[in-house]
Amino acid sequence: MTLIPLENAAWGFASNCFVCEASNPDGLGIAFFHDTDARVVTADFVLDGRFSGAPNYVHGGVTLAVLDEAMAWAAIALAGSFALTRSSTARFRRPVEVGGAYRVEGRLDGRDTDGRLDLSAAVLDAEGRTCVEARAEFVPMDAERAGAAIGTVAGDAARFVAG
Repeated sequence: MTLIPLENAAWGFASNCFVCEASNPDGLGIAFFHDTDARVVTADFVLDGRFSGAPNYVHGGVTLAVLDEAMAWAAIALAGSFALTRSSTARFRRPVEVGGAYRVEGRLDGRDTDGRLDLSAAVLDAEGRTCVEARAEFVPMDAERAGAAIGTVAGDAARFVAG
């Protein structure tokens, strides 16, 4: 298994991402990796009580943010594109517990003729059971939109923008 760290700084721009940026003191600080052999984006995480909905369960919105982030990194690492979520759906199968060990996996399921990306992600518990799964359509960003979003499309970042 070959894991490549996925970090915003590698693309030439700073970030204060709530989900993945380790330097955001109020964020989740989840580190994502590209598993090049399995063609998946993955991250292991444990969330504490600051992110609860019910006292012992992680807030569903926080869980959705983790899933969306996994799919966004899948768009970058697997499809080679900075992209925005156009639509998404999720199914909650079992609760994500505060203090529990989980893994999120994001996948590229396809690309339509207009370049839109079909992505999926799942949060798995320590036994490999699916807790929450999501599917989404992402739209690749052009240089203007990417510049507005990340502040630059220079250097390595330029290769991840549409046309």
